[in-house]
Amino acid sequence: MTDIVNMPAVQQAVKQRVEQSTGAVEHGVKQSEASASAATAAPAANGRQPLRAAVIRAAELARDAENRARDKQHAKHKRTARERLDLLFDAGTFEEIGRFQGGDINAGKAGSAVITGFGLVYGRKVAVYAQDFSVKGGTLGTAEGEKICHLMDMAIALRIPVVAIVDSGGARIQEGVAALTQYGRIFRKTCEASGFIPQISLILGPCAGGAVYCPALTDLIIMTRENSNMFVTGPDVVKAATGETISMADLGGGDVHSRKSGVAHYLGEDESDAIDYARTVLAYLPSNAGEQPPVYAYAATRAERDTAKRLAAIVPDNDRQPYDMIDVIRCIVDYGEFVQVHERFAASALVGFACIDGHPVGVVANQPNVNAGILDVDSSEKIARFVRLCDAFNLPVITLVDTPGYKPGAEQEHAGIIRRGAKVIYAYANAQVPLVTVVLRKAFGGAYIVMGSKAIGADMNFAWPSSQIAVLGAAGAVNIIHRHDLAKAKASGGDVEALRAKYIADYESTTVNANLSLELGQIDAMIDPEQTREAIASSLATLAGKRRVRPVDKHHGNQPL
Repeated sequence: MTDIVNMPAVQQAVKQRVEQSTGAVEHGVKQSEASASAATAAPAANGRQPLRAAVIRAAELARDAENRARDKQHAKHKRTARERLDLLFDAGTFEEIGRFQGGDINAGKAGSAVITGFGLVYGRKVAVYAQDFSVKGGTLGTAEGEKICHLMDMAIALRIPVVAIVDSGGARIQEGVAALTQYGRIFRKTCEASGFIPQISLILGPCAGGAVYCPALTDLIIMTRENSNMFVTGPDVVKAATGETISMADLGGGDVHSRKSGVAHYLGEDESDAIDYARTVLAYLPSNAGEQPPVYAYAATRAERDTAKRLAAIVPDNDRQPYDMIDVIRCIVDYGEFVQVHERFAASALVGFACIDGHPVGVVANQPNVNAGILDVDSSEKIARFVRLCDAFNLPVITLVDTPGYKPGAEQEHAGIIRRGAKVIYAYANAQVPLVTVVLRKAFGGAYIVMGSKAIGADMNFAWPSSQIAVLGAAGAVNIIHRHDLAKAKASGGDVEALRAKYIADYESTTVNANLSLELGQIDAMIDPEQTREAIASSLATLAGKRRVRPVDKHHGNQPL
């Protein structure tokens, strides 16, 4: 659908009006007279009905507004809202709604500070609202709130994703509590849509005050290195309240939120990169919770079978030697493509999207390259939120385990490792999508249980032959179990280390290996590393018919927060 103001006949009329105005000025005719002449209805051409002067005026306002936006935004090395929409949607598919809502065409006011509409992303319908910083700083007032809430109502009714492009000075101060009321309405709409339709927020400018909670309630937040900021209280307020001097970037820039706070799930190098990431994520997700994710054509090749054989060489035999889990993931998934989420945050865990035989999946893994893949407060929340996202939108979860356990120490205890670590348990235990877990090397203690174990609800569990599954690692267990024997050996002058090594070897051969888990049925099969992809693919095929059940009648659980 093309708005009438964009029709060739209207654009031609606007062009003629500009030429008439220019010619009139050149010949000394008063500008007001030229405008009056140009305001008359355009004559009928080729048998078509004449164009109303108001339509031409609206088209002129739209053109002038975009020209002003371009001048303002480009000076700040930012794109206009409409240029961003051109990047987001498939070419020529954007359909705008309510373009002049909140405006006054006769008074020369083009519209409000937000653009709303629909378009296609890889051929699938997506709703969008894009704040226009060139209009009143992109601030939100009654007109903007009405447009956004109406769009979200339509998106929920149509069961399609919503993308929010944020570039705003916050609530419009001139409208006072009326503006704040609109934020409350948007919060409620966002919560209503949560888990039902995917919601993605692109922060391509400032986002401050209460406005930050609009994106905070969505599924994914994407920021950029430059121009992108999020904070509840800005640098001036911080300085007035605490005396601390801090820049906008250091307080709430993209680097801070993608690396330290974990607020941002992806940091784009620029606007194009950020928008491309949003398009990529949408390609893995269904349009709503009632649909399955899209399926893509895939044919295995000899090259990928050869890649699978590399797995045995990637993971070292020494359980203390680090390696890059991303190399493992790329040997398992289609074409080696792995789209990370929260790549820069809590790096001891990896989460992201991939495909297995053309079917989108969520991948959760420990990262031995960072703190041995240990679980801490941040990585626990990272994993839990991603598993919940996958479960909401019907993506099977593939879990690759190699972790020594939860991170010990007073710092972690005081940071809430109990409360925040429990979120992983809640996410896996409540997930009803297919869950397939592979233990690669080690899985000890509570971390073994929470990382997609069969006891917590996983459907299919596998282990590599060299995997170690136990309450504790061998060295730690021996120090506890045989502490009296070791103390006696030391007191009698015996070789304590030789005795310790013997006990460790015995413990590893009898307890730490995966045999006990196999005998108890907690591991379904021992597989060679090169069989990993095949085992996962066949498991997903078996579990394709898995359906959700409601075991008890309750409104919702009380998730640890």
